Amino acid sequence: MKPIIWLGNSLETIQKFEPSARTAAGHNLRRVQSGLLPHDWRPMASVGPGAIEIRIHEQVEHRVIYVAKFETAVYVLHAFVKKTQRTPSHDLELAVTRYRLMADRERTQR
Repeated sequence: MKPIIWLGNSLETIQKFEPSARTAAGHNLRRVQSGLLPHDWRPMASVGPGAIEIRIHEQVEHRVIYVAKFETAVYVLHAFVKKTQRTPSHDLELAVTRYRLMADRERTQR
């Protein structure tokens, strides 16, 4: 099972999700660690190659963006509560920034 590497405040954000959304996020991330896909997801090519968004539908929408294409770990780039139909640009920009940090980290570990 791959370990999870939490970038930025992604872990703290998920810990602040409502309990049912936090449980769903944990369950889906466990699936990803085991090599499976989350239950509800979509690719996030705008963030970077291999970035995937877990979609959690509760009273409000929750999202977790991760990358699992490397053998070393599952990187959780960003987590947030989605309040509009479009993903806010600041959430995408933050995920892109963290994607670059993750890619740099992977390059230096090889």
